[in-house]
Amino acid sequence: MGHAHDHSRGHHHGHAHGAGAGNARLLLIALALTGTFLLAEVAAAIAFNSLALLSDAAHMFTDTAALAVAYAAVRIGERAADDRRTFGYRRFEILAAAFNAILLFVVAVYVLIEGASRIVEPEPVATLGMLLVAVLGLVVNVIAMRLLTAGKDTSLNVRSAYLEVLADLVGSAGIIVGGVVMLLTGWTWLDPVIAIAIALWVVPRTWVLLRHATNILLEGVPTGMTVAEIRRAILESPGVAGVHDLHVWVLGADQPSCSAHVEIKLDADHEGARAQIVARLKDAFGLAHITLQLEREACADRERLHA
Repeated sequence: MGHAHDHSRGHHHGHAHGAGAGNARLLLIALALTGTFLLAEVAAAIAFNSLALLSDAAHMFTDTAALAVAYAAVRIGERAADDRRTFGYRRFEILAAAFNAILLFVVAVYVLIEGASRIVEPEPVATLGMLLVAVLGLVVNVIAMRLLTAGKDTSLNVRSAYLEVLADLVGSAGIIVGGVVMLLTGWTWLDPVIAIAIALWVVPRTWVLLRHATNILLEGVPTGMTVAEIRRAILESPGVAGVHDLHVWVLGADQPSCSAHVEIKLDADHEGARAQIVARLKDAFGLAHITLQLEREACADRERLHA
């Protein structure tokens, strides 16, 4: 039996660290912006008695929490693997994204309950003040979104922060429209209606994020590929007689990995077969870390995995 490994991690990690440093800087600027505005919005929500502003402030709080945790996750995720964490700290980012999603669910439930009671018994709202704060919030969110756009496709954490800022931007826009109508008509019941609408708009996006994070934590197959396709790609490589113990998972948000036991035909070139499998898997599926155990005959205790 022979063992073959493809250790292509050095290059990949260097790239990830460079992206991480850039993301960290952008996250820190966005964090300072949203954190400052959060304090102003909470004060304004209390002063103007606006549930819509409070709902928006709650989302701004989760924005701020998301950005703070995302920043910490990027920094911690940059730490090299050690004897306690042989895979490094990339998973911290996924835990952070899951935590943020749960936090948003809690906020949404609170707003729905409080909003329902305010629709039944409308409370007076200082509409003009609420409008001014919402406009300021919109500006802050637009700036934060611009900052996070670059990193949202490479980092699940930055994407979660981006989604929350996007939700907040929609919230601010809703408050502005509602505020104008309230100014013209005096319909204070619009305030909780807007708050509930913001909460309901955010929930499906949060669910998608939580599902994605959970799939990674459960060592699920990364989005956009199937075990059947990967098995077929290995079996179609020259010199391959069979494949078993095939595992595909993702370490962080952008590091898909694969390991497998591959049976090589007796007359085949082991090294040539290994190199071809690795090249095929990298090209077709973008796998970052591939570990193959090559065998001349089947393992006695093998378990066949079916897609």
